[in-house]
Amino acid sequence: MPGIIFPAEWYPQSGVQLTWPHSNTDWADHLEEVTACYVTLSKEILKRQKLLVICCDAGEVEKHFSQDERKNLICTEIESNDTWARDHGAISLFIDTVPTISDFGFNGWGLKFAANLDNLITGELFKKNIFHSGVVYRNNLRFILEGGSIESDGKGGILTSAQCLLAPNRNQPMTKDEIADYLKQSLGAKRVLWIHHGYLAGDDTDSHIDTLARFCDEHTIAYVKCDDPDDEHYEELRAMEKELELMVAYDGRPYRLIDLPMADVVYHEGERLPATYANFLIINEAVLMPLYATAKDQIAKNQLQKAFPDRTIVGVDCMPLIRQHGSLHCVTMQFPIGFL
Repeated sequence: MPGIIFPAEWYPQSGVQLTWPHSNTDWADHLEEVTACYVTLSKEILKRQKLLVICCDAGEVEKHFSQDERKNLICTEIESNDTWARDHGAISLFIDTVPTISDFGFNGWGLKFAANLDNLITGELFKKNIFHSGVVYRNNLRFILEGGSIESDGKGGILTSAQCLLAPNRNQPMTKDEIADYLKQSLGAKRVLWIHHGYLAGDDTDSHIDTLARFCDEHTIAYVKCDDPDDEHYEELRAMEKELELMVAYDGRPYRLIDLPMADVVYHEGERLPATYANFLIINEAVLMPLYATAKDQIAKNQLQKAFPDRTIVGVDCMPLIRQHGSLHCVTMQFPIGFL
């Protein structure tokens, strides 16, 4: 069996992927506002590393950036259904030290939305020679796996949500044990840590782990905590917290748990949206975190600083993103050093 390393998000990165919003996506009705959000996010990434943008029109994207910023910008024109790069993007692995793009199947979060074009993006990137010459392609398209549904600690531990990975619209008739075995075989997992509780109202993903609990280092997990007994999430998130308290890291030590506040309620057209501070992105020297224009933004920022004392915490207004039921981590996918 090959030696497989699934790098943690805090490992040094070569770049981040975004899939740019366009008029044929669900962003059409407020394209200008969401594009401004993407530009702000992109500029923070470009300060620190490369940015790979999948888009319909490279010129339209490039015009938002200075000549200096474009030095780190890679635009490639590929068709897309939508913009959730975390879930249609590739999973980066090192297999026997070889950088490997692992292309898993994406079916629109369990056949909820069209994903025929998104599911082809990773393969198209490889055909276009976007990645370094030493990077190899691995076809895992028969198994449905979204990047937002798994968290790696870089030590063979994978944190995931049973509600998502065991959903009937993903990989049935595989059992829980069979799915765990597949994660061990394909991602080099030594331990699969299952969360059986926790959800966010308005979430289309069947409780992706990156909306609820995140590895910050090998011994630290940041998670969403609800302190309001009258909130519909209170019981489920308290049960999730108890699950996390019982988990241990690769060396047998209990995790250091850092609670993030439950974001204030955000509604759009009468529907509660899944606003969450857990949907942050770790990049070189910084952590980009979503802001929702409330006092809790600063509380969440202070908590994340505890988890990442050596990184700058940078807030990005994600109110435009949350209107389509996702946030900052959902629209990004990082690549470790050696890939771009």
